[in-house]
Amino acid sequence: MSIKADPAEFVGKRVLVSGGTKGLGRATVDRFRAGGAQVITAARGEMEPVDGVIFIQADLTTPEGGEALARAARDQMGGIDILAHVIGGSSSPGGGFAALTDGHWLAELNLNLMATVRLDRLLVPQMIDRGAGAVVHVTSIQAILPLPESTTAYAAAKAALRTYSKALSKELGPKGVRVNAVSPGWIMTESSADFLERLQAAHGGTVEEARQRVLDGLGGIPIGRGAEPHEVADLIAYLASDRAAAIHGAEFIIDGGTVRTV
Repeated sequence: MSIKADPAEFVGKRVLVSGGTKGLGRATVDRFRAGGAQVITAARGEMEPVDGVIFIQADLTTPEGGEALARAARDQMGGIDILAHVIGGSSSPGGGFAALTDGHWLAELNLNLMATVRLDRLLVPQMIDRGAGAVVHVTSIQAILPLPESTTAYAAAKAALRTYSKALSKELGPKGVRVNAVSPGWIMTESSADFLERLQAAHGGTVEEARQRVLDGLGGIPIGRGAEPHEVADLIAYLASDRAAAIHGAEFIIDGGTVRTV
């Protein structure tokens, strides 16, 4: 299932989607393309050719990878109008804080925080020069609802990204560049399945028991399911669009009601 898009909404817009080959990232690429945008994205693996999408093979967790993607965006597209930072995830093992080495912490910070910070630093200045642009950071409800058995480092990195996004919005708003954040809860992607397998490996039992462990940690999902990638992608596109021209410095939670506090 996909959400119907206005095919002219993003015509003439140049969009960078970080980590756009799988899961939410790929859904975000598809959503902007459905709206007529020209899109550039990158990942460590390969991507099949897609009309209107420039793909750069690069590791965005490194400074060199970020520089390669930013350089391609400048050279092949002349700059960027919209930055959609979807890159993120966790590869750390289960087992709580004691199972996390310095290497795990640095990997989570580079993937979930620094990859975004570097690309903003490289590409937002040309938005400032034009006096226009939109930036969307994808954080996570784990920034305020961490799962300590498995994702402490990921949650801390996403919390840092959330704070960084707010700080950046205060700096860029007066310069014509809008900055907002999207905080998903459980999203039904391939990465979610990998995460459950790591939990199973750490605690034993079945994958379904690992899933229930996560749901118990979250306190359940009132609507009874996680979000589909295209649902989150549509929110990202909305915040980047002219329809959201007065929305700035905000965080939008899309979690099926998981976070129950105000």
